[in-house]
Amino acid sequence: MRILATLSLIALTLVAAGAATAADSDLRQLATGDDVRAFRAVGRLEIAGQGFCTATLIDTRLVLTAAHCVTDEAGGAVASDVLVFRAGLRDGRADAERGARRVVISRAYRPGALGTEALAADIALIELDRPIDPHIVAPIPAGAMSGVRIGVVSYAHDRAERPSLQQECRLLAREAGALVMTCDVDFGSSGAPVLRFDGAVPQVVSVVSAKAEADGRKVSVGADIAHVLPALRAELTSSNGVFWRSADSGARPETGAKFVRP
Repeated sequence: MRILATLSLIALTLVAAGAATAADSDLRQLATGDDVRAFRAVGRLEIAGQGFCTATLIDTRLVLTAAHCVTDEAGGAVASDVLVFRAGLRDGRADAERGARRVVISRAYRPGALGTEALAADIALIELDRPIDPHIVAPIPAGAMSGVRIGVVSYAHDRAERPSLQQECRLLAREAGALVMTCDVDFGSSGAPVLRFDGAVPQVVSVVSAKAEADGRKVSVGADIAHVLPALRAELTSSNGVFWRSADSGARPETGAKFVRP
């Protein structure tokens, strides 16, 4: 996960001024089979056995995560054969485990670039080497952001063996496709699904990209997937390679924010 040292909300369009005073729910570990049943599609994405992010099965063979999880420090895409997705991982056991066949990264993504516009493109789609039986792990479908009430399921460095659910957090603002939220995230939560719960089944509406501080409060920043995911699906359908867009060689926009990776 990357950290924005500071993030000014002044330039953002606030979504709900009255929502700032509402209470968020606490993180709750999904420790049992019953706890995790609706969220087995959320898993740990392991990268070359050296680190991990959070990722979500959105179709029987497609996994959604953050682009910076699958790019190296030089800005290139990691090889698909170093990725392992472990769906519903709890205490060393996963409901399903698959390798990756192909990776597609948003063409607008700029590794290392700063600002909300860059975070809005921090999305990657992974095609697994084999599909996962939906009777074993039901995918969580992608949807569009609606309202300000959301939740998140994630792993993190201090809760790497079990996912945790925050049933309720809030959308504070949006800018250029990036969402500023109150959701509780930490290192390892990159790529975690931001969910809406107002329908018959949960839907993924965003993936976590960074955490920040804004006006003295901790916030998280995610990419709104609604406008990016269709293009990623189309890239995957029409091609057989790995795609990403490298950072521009020119100067980066000055934002006053600092990014680090775990």
